Amino acid sequence: MKTVKFYTLGCKVNQYDTQSIRERFLQCGFVEVNNGKPADVYVINTCTVTQAADSKSREIIRRSCRENPKARLIVTGCLAENPNDSLKAMSGVDYIIGKRFFPVGISSFFKHTRAFLKIQDGCDNFCSYCKVPLVRGRSRSRPLEEIIHEANQLAINGHKEIVLTGICLGAYGKDLLPKTSLVRVIKELEKIERVLRIRLSSIEAKDITAALISHMKSSNKLCPHLHIPIQSGDDTILKKMRRKYTRDDYLKLVVKIKKQIPGIAITTDCLVGFPGETERQFQNTADLLNKVLPLRTHIFPYSRREGTAAASDPGIVSSHAVKERAESLKKTASFCAASYKKKFISKSADVLFEGRSKLRPDCWEGYTGNYIPVLLRSKLDLKNKLLRVKLKKIEGEFILVGLQ
Repeated sequence: MKTVKFYTLGCKVNQYDTQSIRERFLQCGFVEVNNGKPADVYVINTCTVTQAADSKSREIIRRSCRENPKARLIVTGCLAENPNDSLKAMSGVDYIIGKRFFPVGISSFFKHTRAFLKIQDGCDNFCSYCKVPLVRGRSRSRPLEEIIHEANQLAINGHKEIVLTGICLGAYGKDLLPKTSLVRVIKELEKIERVLRIRLSSIEAKDITAALISHMKSSNKLCPHLHIPIQSGDDTILKKMRRKYTRDDYLKLVVKIKKQIPGIAITTDCLVGFPGETERQFQNTADLLNKVLPLRTHIFPYSRREGTAAASDPGIVSSHAVKERAESLKKTASFCAASYKKKFISKSADVLFEGRSKLRPDCWEGYTGNYIPVLLRSKLDLKNKLLRVKLKKIEGEFILVGLQ
């Protein structure tokens, strides 16, 4: 019996793509094996968003070759779509699948309670630091009928929460005829009885419409959580990044959202050490975080990507300064997260539990609708159960809870 092993690097979209490939292999009779065992076929879904992602992708390719030199190696993902990359020269790589199409779809999500559902791919924004449009192509949307069918299958197979994903999620529907919108997708999926929660992955500030805010405010299924990248809190840097908003635009949007949807969680991304970034400009980013109070902040050191507009910028920030700024911003992010969570102590919330905690095996981990991670001590099997809890005490990144 043929065996297969999968590796996925990068974003939620890549995780979705791997699941689609996984289902095709399993339908053909392959058996998936775990990390400790060699396989007959390796599928490595790569990422190229940073130099570190490139290096990690290549290391997994080399490790797979060492694990079973006779195996077939299939490399796909964003690094495989880079025509200037040297994957073809790597020993042991049998197939490089670089040109992307929408996958056939998925029926479940491997080892996940929440299921990711890709509704859009590609990007038209061309931020100056980002290689994604160069390797993923222009924005394109899946037909609504396909999305509804797939969501129904995921629900039938037990997934109570669906996370809508895309490279530029808010662009959904603009390329379709007739045009449609992300809100239309949400409304259609809310009709599926077994789907109890719908969550959005990353969405750009410019794509958060009044209609989306209004619907989130009134919906009993759409989670009150928006991941809105900041990248920088300095207008000069934002302009160099080719971001389509100012610091003030972002802050006004967040204030508007929080006013209409009290308790909503904002999570975000910040890029540190963009070419030419001064200490003052970096502090503007930290200051904006303190005003927004995001629940979670992903911090990325700038990574030069060949082919992007920023790659030719001579204003390199020293690696020492980038490291110091990243560490400083992590402390700011931790303070913001704790400040946000404190508002919910002694309050009640619905939590979808996902599995036993690796750090606390006596506890179950889960998330509130507004994406606060919680721990509940219980001997019962709570996997995939949606329960009402009381939030009691902050412990690290989690809040300890008790059943109502």
